[in-house]
Amino acid sequence: MIRNLFFALALLVSPAAGAQTVRKQLADAGWRFSQDSLQWRTVNLPHDWSIEGAFGRDEAAGNDGAYLPTGKGWYRKVLNFEGLKYKDKKLRLYFEGVYMNAEVFINGQRAGGHPYGYSSFFVDITPYIKIGDNEVEVRVDNSQQKNCRWYSGSGIYRHVWLLTTGQRYIDEWSVSVTTPDIHTVNIKAEVVMEDGTRKPIEKTLHVEQPHLWSPDDPYLYTTTIEAEGDELPVTYGIRTIDYSAEKGLLLNGKPIVLNGGCVHHDNGILGAAAFDAAEYRRVKLLKEAGFNAVRTSHNPPSEAFLKACDEIGLLVIDEAFDGWREKKNDYDYATLIDQWWQEDIRAMVLRDRNHPSIFCWSIGNEVIERKKIEVVKTAHQMAVLCRQLDEQRRPVTSALCAWDNDWDIYDPLAAEHDIVGYNYMIHKAESDHERVPGRVMIQTESYPRDAWQNYRKVMDHPYIIGDFVWTAIDYLGESGIGRWYYDGDVPGEHWERPLFPWHAAYCGDIDLTGLRKPISHYRAMLYQSEKGKVKNEKSPSGLYMAVREPNGYNGEVKTTLWGTWPTFESWTWPGHEGKPIDVEVYSHAPKVRLYLNDQLIGEKEVKECKASFTLPFQLGTLRAEDGERCVTLQTAGEAKTLRLTADHTTLKADGQDLAFITVELTDAHGCQNPNASNELTATVSGPATLVAFGNADIKNCDRYTDNTHQAWKGRALLVVRSTQKAGKVTVSVQGKGLKSSTIRLSAHK
Repeated sequence: MIRNLFFALALLVSPAAGAQTVRKQLADAGWRFSQDSLQWRTVNLPHDWSIEGAFGRDEAAGNDGAYLPTGKGWYRKVLNFEGLKYKDKKLRLYFEGVYMNAEVFINGQRAGGHPYGYSSFFVDITPYIKIGDNEVEVRVDNSQQKNCRWYSGSGIYRHVWLLTTGQRYIDEWSVSVTTPDIHTVNIKAEVVMEDGTRKPIEKTLHVEQPHLWSPDDPYLYTTTIEAEGDELPVTYGIRTIDYSAEKGLLLNGKPIVLNGGCVHHDNGILGAAAFDAAEYRRVKLLKEAGFNAVRTSHNPPSEAFLKACDEIGLLVIDEAFDGWREKKNDYDYATLIDQWWQEDIRAMVLRDRNHPSIFCWSIGNEVIERKKIEVVKTAHQMAVLCRQLDEQRRPVTSALCAWDNDWDIYDPLAAEHDIVGYNYMIHKAESDHERVPGRVMIQTESYPRDAWQNYRKVMDHPYIIGDFVWTAIDYLGESGIGRWYYDGDVPGEHWERPLFPWHAAYCGDIDLTGLRKPISHYRAMLYQSEKGKVKNEKSPSGLYMAVREPNGYNGEVKTTLWGTWPTFESWTWPGHEGKPIDVEVYSHAPKVRLYLNDQLIGEKEVKECKASFTLPFQLGTLRAEDGERCVTLQTAGEAKTLRLTADHTTLKADGQDLAFITVELTDAHGCQNPNASNELTATVSGPATLVAFGNADIKNCDRYTDNTHQAWKGRALLVVRSTQKAGKVTVSVQGKGLKSSTIRLSAHK
């Protein structure tokens, strides 16, 4: 059994002791941007120029990159260093993420950069600055395509910070928090001295009655570490992790199984831009959907995403790379690995090692050279480096797959991991356990349609500690994965041919607007039933109902490997009256009853948490009951009005905050019409801007940055960004044949 005592860290903006400057300042505002170095416009970071473009069949990034433009871009910003407060200071820029091949110039001199677009990096600008104005230029090159198997975005898509310290300063990534026991917290760091040498510092805390961190109770502590006039805030959590083939995964001494989901890094209709508000919303959506774990496939996420996992409560597999030396695309990480893998592993582990949410490092995904003996050496080197950098020795994994019948041959590669990741191969678990009884397994990717089988594998075998579905949320790129299609559409799986206009993935439990699909409610119900509790606002007390689209209603349905049958919360099927239709009811109860217009249709036993009914479609009210609870679906009339609902109505006037506003098309009685597809127009007035407008249809090619967009299934989503001014914000949406609707927000300093 391996024991892992845990902790967390967050670095915040704070003044250094005795200094007149702020140690860490956000430098996102007021950049000039150009794609031809001739025409410039002002942008505020985070910024993704690809999402601003039009979808195009012939774009170089193709289906992998969502058929959106890439290319090269230039960013410029003036930093002013006047007066004595900057005298004898160390000045650095910290880039959380630039996609990709970033080069940073100060006053025309190259000061640094980094090629891998998912790694954070520092640039010491002290030798290049002068008193007064200084020009920062960042050159970004995402022109070599294809370089990624999903939508990467292009540009400075995460935050940029200005770090101002004395010549002696605490290295942010040197801070390491460990808990040799749950009552003792050791904080170690290093001070960088004027001559470049490093001075170790340490602080020990005693915690008499520790409040342990867990997904159900994500409790965090705060303190500071100080030295040589510098000071850093430290936020930490205390928990224990044990894992073994005999007992499975233990969190704080208690068994836990992982209902996990894989996620890519984009924020849907916002593209790759990593706004804090968008990252927090994404984590909230995952938690509300019943997930207790997430895999950041296939790259390190933003700092805000991990901070949200710490605070909201999700366990995390933090993943470094997709592939290694044999390419999956012409310009992917295979072109960088030999020169950069150590730096990129260091960037991931040193930046992220103090988050309590992270329980595992992943060093790769489905590496193509998996059958070569050299791959074992690479895995060994990467795993050793992770363990050297992480004093808590989190387990190391990677996602293994077969793609053929040669599975047993991977045993030497699997042995380099503490936990072995299985992509779509968990059916091999029992025979593998007989052959290697000490192996701890986790299904790092699974098909959405196999939810029940995978759930039972996890519950029946302690050596399988969890399942991570591909995927938790729909994402841009890898176009067409998870889709269904009809006769007459381009046939096949997503990898078989270009599928334009499909430009995104539909395999997620949650769609691009944040709506949970029926498969999400089903999956969550499985794992909630084992815990004996239900946290599902949509279907209180564990009862949910959805309707399968009748085959032939819109054409003969064809599903794909990562897809599920098109199923919706809809009892509105015009033209299908009197014809058979299938209804699915998910429940923990032994039996459920179905009623149509108060007439009993029948009673069914619940098997595998599901009961299915077939009945002739009629207008009216469909109701499911399990003896204690009921849920209903109502036939909707023609869409007449718009209903706007904001995730919050108060914005921070900091130029960074977002409001996500759901648009629902409803009939005269307020019932959403799930078939409405009206074209909508949004307007925003006051101190805010419209940054995105879209729907969940992965085939709809309206630009996400336009103020017009078509609704899909009676729904759309718009995103409003604050400015740096306070005041009242008005958001209005109009649609042909619809009564317009307005929602009011307020922005405060």
